[in-house]
Amino acid sequence: MSSFALNPRLEGDSLFVADLPLSMLRLMKDANYPWLLLVPRKSDLVEIIDLDEAEQGQLMQEIALVSKLLRTVSNCEKLNIGALGNQVSQLHVHVIARFRDDAAWPGPVWGVVPPREYDPESADNLIDHLQDALADAIR
Repeated sequence: MSSFALNPRLEGDSLFVADLPLSMLRLMKDANYPWLLLVPRKSDLVEIIDLDEAEQGQLMQEIALVSKLLRTVSNCEKLNIGALGNQVSQLHVHVIARFRDDAAWPGPVWGVVPPREYDPESADNLIDHLQDALADAIR
């Protein structure tokens, strides 16, 4: 197996937040929705079933942790969680905070409105809040 490399589209569409035991945590560059990605740092993964059983368990723990963090930081009404991979095949899991008044509610977020860039200060503040919440959660 070759070494891990983040898909260029995922890299371009998101910002680094933290490294978890298995996955890289990233913030999507779309201020319409607080939207995180978990990308397992292993090469040649397309589906969750491509991970071994222990890694699948670790990914589920990371999904639960990140979901709790995002719910706390965003005060969202609903979380959408999924591993679609239709546009980018590299395994990644979306964790999206949803609100009844968001542009896509109640449907999926993809393709409803164009992505809205964060201003740098807002992105940095959200990343800082996520990093602080993560540090508190793993103490």
